Amino acid sequence: MDDPAAPRLVDMLPQHRLDEVRLGAYLAAHVPGFEPPMAIRQFQGGQSNPTYLIEAGGARYVLRKQPPGRLLPSAHQIDREYRIQSALAGSGVPVAPMLHYCADAGVIGTPFYVMGHIAGRVFHDVMMPELVPEERGAIQAQLIETIAALHRVDYRAAGLDGFGRPDRYVARQIERWTTQYEASKTGDLPAMTELIAWLRAHMPAADETAIVHGDFRLGNMVVDPAAPRISAVLDWELATLGHPLADFAYCCMSYHLPPGSGPAMAGYRGVDLASLGLMSEAAALDLYCARTGRDGIADWRFFMGFSLFRSAAIVEGVYARSLAGNAADQRAGRMHDMFVTVATTGWELVQGG
Repeated sequence: MDDPAAPRLVDMLPQHRLDEVRLGAYLAAHVPGFEPPMAIRQFQGGQSNPTYLIEAGGARYVLRKQPPGRLLPSAHQIDREYRIQSALAGSGVPVAPMLHYCADAGVIGTPFYVMGHIAGRVFHDVMMPELVPEERGAIQAQLIETIAALHRVDYRAAGLDGFGRPDRYVARQIERWTTQYEASKTGDLPAMTELIAWLRAHMPAADETAIVHGDFRLGNMVVDPAAPRISAVLDWELATLGHPLADFAYCCMSYHLPPGSGPAMAGYRGVDLASLGLMSEAAALDLYCARTGRDGIADWRFFMGFSLFRSAAIVEGVYARSLAGNAADQRAGRMHDMFVTVATTGWELVQGG
């Protein structure tokens, strides 16, 4: 039986096909040890930046590129992905080794970078049904310890000063995603309106800055195939400088969402966590605080509400785009249901419900 946690590979999609002859010659000249001929397959899934597995000379590489076509200036900046992962090498945050960045779109049509391949499993279901309780608990603890390690990195010492604005991250994000939501919403949802108003009125006075991943969740971790250990953190497209508690709250949203909310938002609400070997939210916060030297998190309700708001705004945008493309798409209705669930959960949570 196929391992459901194994990465899925397919032949290159027609719209993402590469010039293999030109690429092979380029990599042989720029990546030490690269030896053609090569075989290329594409990773299947939700990556907005097409991602490929290259096998050559007995070694495996991963190529990640911008999608084809016109792009927004702030989107798909794979040079930032390469920069942040290069900066984190040796930091205690597990990342794949960065091998080469190519800014020349003439090679395969867009800029791209190449990294070493990290073998492992990717669990998109936070329940990790394939594992026994002890393995689940070990991986979940590693998830918390890994994000804590990321937030401990001195971004200036890592050469990332200027990687993002080191102030008012949450306030800027609230305004950004409120604007996006107002532009894409398909109807009024009082819970979302009330949540936005509450967040604006309850902004924490203290500010902090750290490296934030932006999409730090179990589905973006590569887990060692033979042990419950995180081998690499993937998908750094949204990484920037920001408030670490906003990043951590996003990582913990599962505690407040029901099961089956969608791959990126499936939750533990109503689940007997102890029987699955998983820690409670309070235990997760205690572990994070212990690893980051905090006495506690006074504004947790705010940061969790913020993360649910941001996620709801993103989901509603996806829903609006799916309607514009195909109003009969069955997934569109599910996306709207997810938006309502996430926004309503956020509003109930900040009220203390």
